[in-house]
Amino acid sequence: MAVAPDSAYPNRAYAWYVTGVLVLAYAFSFVDRSILTLLVGPIRKSLDITDLQISLLHGLAFAIFYTLLGIPVARWADRGNRTHIISLGIVTWSVMTALCGLARNFPEMFLARIGVGVGEAALSPAAFSIFADYFPPSSLSRALSVYSAAIYVGSGAALLVGGSLIASVPAMDLPVIGHVEPWQVVFFYVGLPGFLIAGLMATVREPIRRGLAKGGNWSFRDALRYLRDRRETYGLMIGGLGFRGMIWQGVSAWIPTFFMRTHGWSPSAVGLRWGLVVIITGALGNITGGWVAGWLKGRGRADGNLTVTIAATVVLFPFGIAAPLVDNPETALACYAIWAFFTTMPNGAMAASLTEITPNQMRAQVSALYLFASNMFGIGLGATIVALFTDLVFGSDQALRYSLALTIGFSVPVTLIILLLARKPFRKSLAETGQATGTAP
Repeated sequence: MAVAPDSAYPNRAYAWYVTGVLVLAYAFSFVDRSILTLLVGPIRKSLDITDLQISLLHGLAFAIFYTLLGIPVARWADRGNRTHIISLGIVTWSVMTALCGLARNFPEMFLARIGVGVGEAALSPAAFSIFADYFPPSSLSRALSVYSAAIYVGSGAALLVGGSLIASVPAMDLPVIGHVEPWQVVFFYVGLPGFLIAGLMATVREPIRRGLAKGGNWSFRDALRYLRDRRETYGLMIGGLGFRGMIWQGVSAWIPTFFMRTHGWSPSAVGLRWGLVVIITGALGNITGGWVAGWLKGRGRADGNLTVTIAATVVLFPFGIAAPLVDNPETALACYAIWAFFTTMPNGAMAASLTEITPNQMRAQVSALYLFASNMFGIGLGATIVALFTDLVFGSDQALRYSLALTIGFSVPVTLIILLLARKPFRKSLAETGQATGTAP
């Protein structure tokens, strides 16, 4: 791949300011999408729906449009103003989150969740592309790790804030809207602050595009040809990283409900304890993974990003199996804390591994394909597979713990097989970009 020469990167302090704004936006997106996990009980009761329908609200309704729209939006981001695209997305998902609070039945809630997915499809593909233009390759995995930590700050904040709100917010009778339950009010509270984030996003400058392959703007056909010529690399990388999404997103959607059903914790207790675990271990795992990947690359390990991903996936396996099966709730929480650390550890490295082998003209599109696979497996299928095990295989709400263990039991080995197969073609692609500065065993 012939790469056009890069000019100097922007001021480091401003680059980290941009990172802070994007982290805030990403964190709020996860507050809006994750708040549902703590409200399973009251939503099921109010809308008279099942675990399977809850999984569709959390997964399919959000994931299909989040992933499908991510590709054309990413195409737009590879050619247009990425900061404007992100701002529009923030406004859209904030409005649709608030509209979740107006839902009176399953179809209305399903449509509102689709809207949340539509808005959030604008963020990460454009953000990944922006990061590659603000940070050199030696620092990219670290910046992306900080960005990815927002997933867990946002998810944890949703649990903390949601648990507190649902315990204290009363039902209300509002003008025009009428009677709303406490869980509906929670959606109003978490959705509306997004407008402030959209205003802050307006302060971010669109960066100069770097790493452009020769030929200027590529057509969609050019992008497809590039991927086809390297289908082994991208197929295995996106497939492995996508399937890995099931490990976190499929399981974590049900962890609050697991502690309520199996160990009798209240929503506020789950929100406080699991919320703190998600924020602390998730953020630390992300940042640690980025720094380890950067350290490995600095020591000549060109495939450091993929190495971190594989190693962390191996370590999380036993803790993900043990956590739902142990009888003591504190031990279960400790196992899930270790599992969360190693599950989140590769997030920045995974995004960087694809960005570093991809020309600027299609970075957002490749990121969208990665997010498509990750979210279809994770959000779309992962949460639903857990529910199917519970409803159809075991036939009991109390069997959720076994469903969680089974999901980890098959998703981790499949992920590892795919990623190990990806190592050789990934190294070849690194060599083509001139980034193979050392050798890896």
